[in-house]
Amino acid sequence: MTSPEPQVVSVRNGMFQVPVYRKGTGQPLLYLHAAGGIRKGMTPEMLALAEHYDVIVPTHPGWDETPGLEHIDDVHDMVVYYQDFCDAIGLTSFFLAGHSIGGMFAAELAAARPDMVKKLVLVCPVGLWMDEAPVTDLFILMPNEIPGVIFGDLSNPVIPKLFPPPANEEEMAEAYYFQLANFSATGKFIWPIPDKGLKKRLHRIKAPTLIVWGDQDRLVPPAYAELFRSKIPNAQVAMIPGAGHMVPLENTPEFTRVVTEFLG
Repeated sequence: MTSPEPQVVSVRNGMFQVPVYRKGTGQPLLYLHAAGGIRKGMTPEMLALAEHYDVIVPTHPGWDETPGLEHIDDVHDMVVYYQDFCDAIGLTSFFLAGHSIGGMFAAELAAARPDMVKKLVLVCPVGLWMDEAPVTDLFILMPNEIPGVIFGDLSNPVIPKLFPPPANEEEMAEAYYFQLANFSATGKFIWPIPDKGLKKRLHRIKAPTLIVWGDQDRLVPPAYAELFRSKIPNAQVAMIPGAGHMVPLENTPEFTRVVTEFLG
């Protein structure tokens, strides 16, 4: 199954020109991507979910050289932006999923607009903070240190398939450029720590919620799964053994199974 080409959606009278990947049929599922961006297209778990749902994956403003981040000052602006995005594509009631920082955006949107979200899936979301289990600071890591933090098991055979080493210096430079640019955009919302008050808003989420985590997550420790569950009414946790922060890619079959069983 291959990724579709992105279609550009105009939001807020052209202020934002958003590349959007969309595939599948059935109930709409808005999927908010993680810090690494989406420039290479829909990833395996998105394609797997597209066999069950109408999966919609917009690029966050500021990621993958998408303009518009200058119009967004904080996470509250991002929530308003995503309401405008939904208006632009005629999305009024939908399933919502988000991974990592996308999970933070999804939780904020579900809290702000409980009327829009039918069911919510949060995948290793950032947004909370515990002194006894700090979130790893991505911004101080060297590029070669990142895989050991985001993957649960570096011997997992899917890693070299999904993330092959650059073929030449040009590819390496491009990869580092997008990593730096996307992490810079991410920093606007989670630096110096990812707690921007989400804990005071999670109680507003009305949608049944599934919290998915890898039990080997070394970026956002698995202890946060229970913290999110305790603050969201009608929430449950699916802990996937052996996986890390990139659990949707590390074990796509199990991830897809728990999500589809939850969403129905």
